[in-house]
Amino acid sequence: MRLVTEDEAGRLDDQRFAQWLATEAGKALTALRDRQGFADPKALKDAGDRASHELMTAALARLRPADAVLSEEEADARRAWADGERAPRHEADRVWIIDPLDGTREFSEEGRDDWAVHVALWQRSAAPDGALVAGAVGMPARTTVDGTPLVLGTTCPPPKPTDGPIRIAVSRSRPPAFVGELVEMLGATAVPMGSAGVKVCAVVTGEVDAYVHAGGQYEWDSAAPVAVALGAGMHASRIDGSPLRYNRADPRLPDLLVCRPELADQLLDAIARTGVEMPASTVTDTPGQAFG
Repeated sequence: MRLVTEDEAGRLDDQRFAQWLATEAGKALTALRDRQGFADPKALKDAGDRASHELMTAALARLRPADAVLSEEEADARRAWADGERAPRHEADRVWIIDPLDGTREFSEEGRDDWAVHVALWQRSAAPDGALVAGAVGMPARTTVDGTPLVLGTTCPPPKPTDGPIRIAVSRSRPPAFVGELVEMLGATAVPMGSAGVKVCAVVTGEVDAYVHAGGQYEWDSAAPVAVALGAGMHASRIDGSPLRYNRADPRLPDLLVCRPELADQLLDAIARTGVEMPASTVTDTPGQAFG
């Protein structure tokens, strides 16, 4: 694959730019991992978060200067803005929602490849309530058949149907308690994985059939993976079936279901039967949703 210069990247359409940015951040993280090693996991995590955030926000400032940015690593990223207050992103038409390093634990463990870089673009004018219009998930420790670091965009084909039990991606370190009940109820198979982005992309590639989460997340955890999943024709919603909404005053987006579309009704019904309580919704005073 021919390398794209930064000048060329600035002229790319938004989807290809998202993939370029995820690729560049992935290269930097891979180089950092190789250079720093794994003797001090916390130092490696911190360095990875910082290096990727600085690379991505600097590139966005240079190449998409009119757009706003919501990054996990911003000082006030987790702030729930009160009525009457606004961050710049609340007034912007276009907001890049990025997770510079998703799966820091896996990134800091030698031999693990289930960590990712998330890049998504939310656009207010794309739909009555805004919409995700571009997205890319880079998985730098995984490669394509030609050795290129793996980056999934919004044009992935849907996975082929499979037989057998439903395979549900779950957190390898802290799966929500109700997911075990869900797996048992459906006679499903739990597949432990790291990064949320990797779990969603595993649905897109057909490695699993679903990813269910209700243990607390933020917009940057799901925006890019959801854009990729929707592009491949997958179902994506909150665990009660309601839409995923982005660029809200409160960036918490605590629960998620991504699955093959033919499994959505069955999974939503089973989730309801577990009795799991819907996590607190984000505040509703600012517009934004995943799709029009």
